[in-house]
Amino acid sequence: MSIEILPVGGIGEVRPGDDLAALIAGAAGWLRDGDVVVVTSKIVSKAEGRLVDLPGDSADRAAAVEAAVRAESARVVARRGPVRIVQTHHGFVMAAAGIDNSNVDPDRLVLLPKDPDASARALRAALRERFGRRVAVVVSDTMGRAWRNGQTDVALGAAGIPALRDHRGEVDPYGNRLEVTEIAVVDQLAGAAELVKGKFDRVPVAVVRGCGLTGDEPDGPGVTVLIRDAAQDLFPLGSAEARAAGLRDAAALPDAAPTTGADPARVAAAVAAVAGAVAPGTSISLRGERLVVGVEQPDDPATLVRLGADAHRLRAALAAEGLPSTILSAGPPVVILAG
Repeated sequence: MSIEILPVGGIGEVRPGDDLAALIAGAAGWLRDGDVVVVTSKIVSKAEGRLVDLPGDSADRAAAVEAAVRAESARVVARRGPVRIVQTHHGFVMAAAGIDNSNVDPDRLVLLPKDPDASARALRAALRERFGRRVAVVVSDTMGRAWRNGQTDVALGAAGIPALRDHRGEVDPYGNRLEVTEIAVVDQLAGAAELVKGKFDRVPVAVVRGCGLTGDEPDGPGVTVLIRDAAQDLFPLGSAEARAAGLRDAAALPDAAPTTGADPARVAAAVAAVAGAVAPGTSISLRGERLVVGVEQPDDPATLVRLGADAHRLRAALAAEGLPSTILSAGPPVVILAG
C-alpha cells in the first residue's frame, strides 16, 4: 500500500460561523471517495467560535490566559515555572490545555473544540450530504511527547476511520503472539498530514489518499478510544506533583493490619531510608516481625514528641516499600508490626 499526502490551499482566514465544509469542498474539488481529510483544530475552533478576547493591559492579559487555562483544565498533571501540563476536560494531556495564540488575531486566544469527535462527525456528514464527498475526517492539533524533544500533530477527533488498529492476539512472521500492539492510526495520519501543512504556510487542511477506505465506514467512536484510563496510566503526575501527593498520603497514613510476614529486604530498605533522618538517640531494632523504635530519655516530653515523629517516618517508609503497618504499642518504645 502507498499513500499520498496532498495539501489543500486557498482556504484563507476562517472566522466564527464560517462553513468549513463549503470552504474545504471549494478548495479541494478533487476529493475522492475514501480520502482522509485532516483538518487543523484551530480552524474548527475558529468556525465554532471557540475564541477568547484578550484585554490590552499585559497584566490583565496574563490573568485572562490563566483563567482560560484553568477553565479548560480538569487537573494539573505537572508544573515547572510558567509551563503547565494539564489534562483537559476531553481527557487530553497537553501544555496549557491546548490553548494557543498563534495563527490568530493577537488580541485573541483559540481554545480547543468543545467536542472534537463531534466536530469531525459533523464535518464529515456535511461533506457527504451537501457536496457528495464520501470521506473520513481527522481533527488534528500539535502536542509534545513525554521524554522526547519536539512536537508532532496528533488526532483530537475522528470520524469514518478507526482510531486504533488492534493487533493483539495476532501472530507475527516469527511466530510470536502480539500482546500489546495497538497502532494509533489517526495519530500517524495527523503527523503525516502536518508534513505538507506546516506552521507558516496557511495550509490548515491536508488530504491523505490511499488508506484503503471506501468512505462508507461508520463514524466510529472517534479519538476517545485513544485516551488511556487513569487506572492504567503508569505516569499520571509529574515528579513534583507525585511527591506532593505522596507527602499528603504520608500525613494521613492509616493503620493497616499486615496479612503476611514482612519481606526482610523491604523492611531493611525502609529502615535504611529513615536512618539519617531520625533524631539523635532514636534507635530502630527488629525483633521477629516487630520493629521497635526507642529513645534514650523516655521521660523527656520533647524526646517523646520526636519519638512519635520518628515512628511515623518509619511507617511512611514502610508504606513506600508496599508494606502496611500498625502500631502495637505507643511506648515508649513504639512497637510497629509490618507485613
